Amino acid sequence: MTIELGRVGIFRVATQADGALAAEVEKLGYGALWLGGSPGGDLAIVEQLLDATERLVVATGIVNIWADAPDGIARAFHRINEKHPDRFLLGIGAGHPEATQEYKKPYAALVEYLDALDAAGVSKQSRVLAALGPKVLKLSGDRTAGAHPYLVTPEHTRSAREILGDGPLLAPEQKVVLDTDVERARTTGRGGASFYLQLSNYVANLRKLGFADEDLAGEGSDRLIDALALHGEASTIADGLRAHLDAGADHVIVQALGDDPFPAYRALAAELL
Repeated sequence: MTIELGRVGIFRVATQADGALAAEVEKLGYGALWLGGSPGGDLAIVEQLLDATERLVVATGIVNIWADAPDGIARAFHRINEKHPDRFLLGIGAGHPEATQEYKKPYAALVEYLDALDAAGVSKQSRVLAALGPKVLKLSGDRTAGAHPYLVTPEHTRSAREILGDGPLLAPEQKVVLDTDVERARTTGRGGASFYLQLSNYVANLRKLGFADEDLAGEGSDRLIDALALHGEASTIADGLRAHLDAGADHVIVQALGDDPFPAYRALAAELL
């Protein structure tokens, strides 16, 4: 890839990101800021964040293919890339059947969307796919720079690397809670992770990773929450993030939960960067 992500990035919902946040993330030494919440349309927030920084890569995690047509996204991509070359990574994905009425044959829809981006001149090396299962993971390696799995463990990272093989980017997301009070940290973790237990794609993937009905019921078992939202002091969390890198990730994306993510980002920068 010509886009340099570094080994560690930050995840933030697009509506909670602004130039000041991006500048602080860059100052701390993180390589990329990933925008969640399906930032689409003209991708103005991406341009705003790049304008506020000098080296930071901004990535979408993800643009939802059901919400934004590929021709409009391609125009936005070219506008941004011309102004800030090799600093914008376009992450796209099919979302979830529970959230999108149009959700039909998502694999075929992803292929069609990638075909349209090809026709519009959006480089394969400037885009990634949200991917969990083997079929879309393989597609991400064949048709894009690589995969951006969300809500996964190092065990998934290891199996994803085996499917992708050497070369394609593998950039998993990992939630963290900087708190040594176990029960309080688990409460925060559930606040950031339990919503996804209503979404069948994630539940199916977690079952494949060895989590059982009792883990996935309600707001999730302690075992599940401890895996999805690493907690403790910064050194303990850093070890958990390194586990993704050791399992084959090229870049791990840290999502700090809680009202103020920056204490965690500052502490983890000291451990990892």
